[in-house]
Amino acid sequence: MVAISLIINLLKTNNTKLNRQNTMNFSSEQPKIIVVGSSSIDLVLETEKIPSANETVLATSSDSYFGGKGANQAVGTARLGASVYFIGCVGMDPLGQQIMRNLVSENVNVGFVYETDLEATGTAYVTTSDGDTVIVVVPAANKCLDIDHIEAADKYFHTTDLVLIQLEIPMKAVEYTVRKAKKYGKKVGLYAAPAVHLSQEIIDNVDFIIVKSSELHIVFGDDEREDILKKYFNKVFLRDDTNSTIYFDGTEMKYFRNDKDKTSYKMGMGDAFTSGFAIALCHNNAIDECVKFGNEVSARISEKKGSQTGLPRVSDFFS
Repeated sequence: MVAISLIINLLKTNNTKLNRQNTMNFSSEQPKIIVVGSSSIDLVLETEKIPSANETVLATSSDSYFGGKGANQAVGTARLGASVYFIGCVGMDPLGQQIMRNLVSENVNVGFVYETDLEATGTAYVTTSDGDTVIVVVPAANKCLDIDHIEAADKYFHTTDLVLIQLEIPMKAVEYTVRKAKKYGKKVGLYAAPAVHLSQEIIDNVDFIIVKSSELHIVFGDDEREDILKKYFNKVFLRDDTNSTIYFDGTEMKYFRNDKDKTSYKMGMGDAFTSGFAIALCHNNAIDECVKFGNEVSARISEKKGSQTGLPRVSDFFS
C-alpha cells in the first residue's frame, strides 16, 4: 500500500514541474473526499456486433472487472492523491468481499460500506463491439443504501472538502446526501448517470453536474442545449464518448476535445472525468483547468479495458 506521506512528498517535490507541464496547481494538501454511490462487478462480453432484438451472437471473449460508478470515482480520486471515504452497500456474498478487498487495496476507507443479506452484490452486464457498448445494470444491493447509512458518517461530512454522488443508488439517498453536504457548506459534485430528471433542489444545491450530451434533455427537460448551459454556467458539463466536454463559462461556450482515436475503451470515462475534475477543483484550480485535467484522466482510462483498470495515479502525471 502506498503511504499517503509519499504522495504528499511527491507533490511537494514535483509541484513546479506539474505546473509547467499542465498549467494546473497541485498543492501539498491532501484533499478529503466522500463518495456516496454504487459498486458492482462488471461482466464484459466482446462480440462482432451488438445483437438486435431476438438475435443471438457469439462472444469472442468475456472478462470481469470491478465497477459501479461510485466505486470507480472512489478509486479514481484515491489514485489521484485524495483521502477517500466510500459510502455504499454490497451483498453478503463472495462478489461483495471481492469489492471490499479491492477498495482497501486502493487505499479507500470502507468503514461505511455496508453488507446486506436482502440483496446480492450489484452487477453490470456489458456487451461491446467496435466501440459501441450496451450496458444492463442490476443495482441489487446498491438499492439498499439508505439515509441511515449516510447519517452514520455524519462527523466525516464536517471535515470533507468535496462529496461525489451518482444515480445508481436510491434518489432519497442522493437527496439526503446533498442536503447534508450543504448543511455543512461542502462542495457537491454529481455525475448524472444513469440519467433521470433532476429536481430543482438538487440542481440548485450541487456545485457541478456532469451529464452525457445524449441525455441532457432527460436530466434538464426540453430547453435548448445552449439555453441550459447558459442558465447553469460553470456548473453543467456535457460529455460524449469521444472524450469531448462542452460548457458555458459565463461569457462563451467552451469546447475541450481529445483525439477520438485514443478512446479505445469507453467504459468508465465519465467516472474518470469526474474524478479528475473533482481533484483539480479540490486543489483550487480554475474551471477550465479542472475540465482539461478531467479530460486527461478520462483519456488515460480509455487505453485499458475495465472501468478502473486504467485509472491514472498521481505519479503518472510526472515525467
